[in-house]
Amino acid sequence: MTPQTTTQEEISSKTKAAIIDEAKRIEENCQHTAKGHFAAAQFWSDFHLCVGIPSVVLAGIAGAAAFAKIDQNNIVAGILSLIVVVLTSITTFLNPKDRSNSHLSAGNNYDSLLTKVRIFWTIDCRGDDSDSVLASKLKDFSDQRDKLNRECLQVSRRAYMKAKKGIEAGEATYRVDQKSNQIVRK
Repeated sequence: MTPQTTTQEEISSKTKAAIIDEAKRIEENCQHTAKGHFAAAQFWSDFHLCVGIPSVVLAGIAGAAAFAKIDQNNIVAGILSLIVVVLTSITTFLNPKDRSNSHLSAGNNYDSLLTKVRIFWTIDCRGDDSDSVLASKLKDFSDQRDKLNRECLQVSRRAYMKAKKGIEAGEATYRVDQKSNQIVRK
């Protein structure tokens, strides 16, 4: 004789499945957002170097040319000084180093939440906690994500697309997940 499931057990099973599905949505969202922030951080870090290094080099050349005795060097020094002023102004206005640090911090925060949510749906949801306890934890994760969405810099479309392409290429897949997928496919 096979045991019969009760209506309450079926509801609980459906509720737990819905909780797991929503947790997976939060995990996926966090993965894309984290990778987008990491891509944006890399862009701003590269931008900082691409503008900052030429500024320093050109400032040095301009300074050396200004002290030369030939009049043509004064023109070169003036032009180089103008370029340095423009590059320095761009760097000051855009503040790429701070943007890079902000995106890196945001990416790490989303990545941390992603890990907590993955542990929640892969381990916690398989335990003995009631549906209401699991739902409460899920709402906490959703609130954490919403808070990050409000407080973090926005990811550019370019950074998002770069992140999405990387995820689709498997950059965010762990070896253990690849093994699990191979076992499931067999």
